Amino acid sequence: MNNQNNNSKQLVDDFNSYRERMNARLMDDENKVMKRIFAVDTLAYQEGALPETTKELLGLVASMVLRCDDCIKYHIQRAHQLGINNEQLMETFAIANVVGGTIVIPHTRKAVEFLDALNAK
Repeated sequence: MNNQNNNSKQLVDDFNSYRERMNARLMDDENKVMKRIFAVDTLAYQEGALPETTKELLGLVASMVLRCDDCIKYHIQRAHQLGINNEQLMETFAIANVVGGTIVIPHTRKAVEFLDALNAK
């Protein structure tokens, strides 16, 4: 079991390290358009007429339907940080599969793997 926990921690740590490193690299170029895209993304997920938790789940469904594994991991991690539980995430995965079709199933497998890694960490 200890090896599985190490693998889970490594999966999460690798994702976060890569994302942080590459986001910093993108911002190093001083590209105003990229900086504004990042700013709009940050603003869009803040509390508003919709709660932040709802926005994360909407982002997760969209990411799953668009089949962006990095985006899926990001939204699962944010949902996890916001206290969204496994049952709520599994229902969200189900909605994504209904909307996106069976092509979403491989991304759902990766999503569950990442969720399990977060839970084990």
